[in-house]
Amino acid sequence: MKAMVCLQDVTVRFGSGVLRRRAPHVALEAISLEISEGATHGLVGESGSGKTTLGRVILGLQVPTFGRAYIDGTDVTRLRGPEMRAFRRHVQCVFQDSAASLDPRMTLGASVREGLDIHRIGNSDEREERVRDMLARVGLPRAIAERYPHEISGGQRQRINIARSLVLEPRLLIADEPVSALDVSVQAQVLDLLADLRQQMGLTMLFVSHDLMVIREICDSVSVMKAGRIVETAATGTLFRSPRHKATVALLEAL
Repeated sequence: MKAMVCLQDVTVRFGSGVLRRRAPHVALEAISLEISEGATHGLVGESGSGKTTLGRVILGLQVPTFGRAYIDGTDVTRLRGPEMRAFRRHVQCVFQDSAASLDPRMTLGASVREGLDIHRIGNSDEREERVRDMLARVGLPRAIAERYPHEISGGQRQRINIARSLVLEPRLLIADEPVSALDVSVQAQVLDLLADLRQQMGLTMLFVSHDLMVIREICDSVSVMKAGRIVETAATGTLFRSPRHKATVALLEAL
C-alpha cells in the first residue's frame, strides 16, 4: 500500500550553533516512520516525548536538523513560499484547545470559510455552499454559522475546528490531542465523528495522544515515543496484547 507519510531519520535539535556553550536539546532523534494511505496511526507518549514536534515536522512548521519528511511523495523539508502554501491545503491539523484555535472576533461560518478564501477555492456562492455542507457533515445546524466561539460548547467548538480543517478536503489530517479537553461522553462523539469522516473522505490520519484508551478506540496502528525516539511500533491490537518496550508497558500499567 502507498505510504502517505514517510519519515527518514528525522532529527530535531534546538540550541545548537558555533557560539552555544551548552549541548543542544534533542527533541527528535533519528525518527523513521511510514503511515499507509487511508490509515489512522496513533502517536503516544508522555509529555515532552516529542509528539508535537514530530507533528510540526510533518506540517512543515519545523525544519529538521537532519533527515527527510515525505508527504504523499513530496519532500516537505525542501518546500518554500508558494509551494509550501499549496502543500498546506492538503495537510491540516486539529489542535487540543478548541477555543484558542478560533478567532473570537470571527463568526464560526467565517472561520470555516477562511481556508477556502486563502486558497481561492471556488467563487463566493460555492464557498458558502461548501461551508454549509461541512457544518452538516460534522453534525452542526446551519444557523450556528452566525454565532461566535464563546457562544457554543467545547464539543461544538471542536466540531467547528474539524470542519474548518476538512472543508479544504486534505489528504492528511493531524489530530493533536483533539479530545483530551472534552468530557468523556463528548470525547466518544468526536472520536466517532472523526472515524466516520475518515471513511467518507478517504483521509489518512495521524492521531497524537497521551491516552492509550483513546488510541485503541480509533487507530489501526500506533507508535510509542520516549525521549524523542520511537521505541515501539505495532498494530494496535498487537501492542495491547504483547507490548515489547518497557515504556509501552509503563503506559499500559498507568491505565
